[in-house]
Amino acid sequence: MADAQLDEFRQSIDNIDAALIFLLAERFKVTQAVGRYKATAGLPPADPAREAEQIARLRALAQSARLDPDFSEKFLRFVIDEVIRHHERVRDSA
Repeated sequence: MADAQLDEFRQSIDNIDAALIFLLAERFKVTQAVGRYKATAGLPPADPAREAEQIARLRALAQSARLDPDFSEKFLRFVIDEVIRHHERVRDSA
């Protein structure tokens, strides 16, 4: 059964999902460069102070965007944890 309204909603969701994937790809491209820099500069893979600042900043942004701040923190924490794992791998392979 065809539903034009539902199809329109789904097309928008698909476009948003695609944009998210491209944004994540760009973000990880930059954080991989950061990981290589940290490894050559002898810096630790994680920066807890920076992470706390980012989480606080993005929780505030989420709240202003009417997005659940807890959800945004969980999402950001997942991304940060992946970045740290990559930085650790780069450091350990150096």
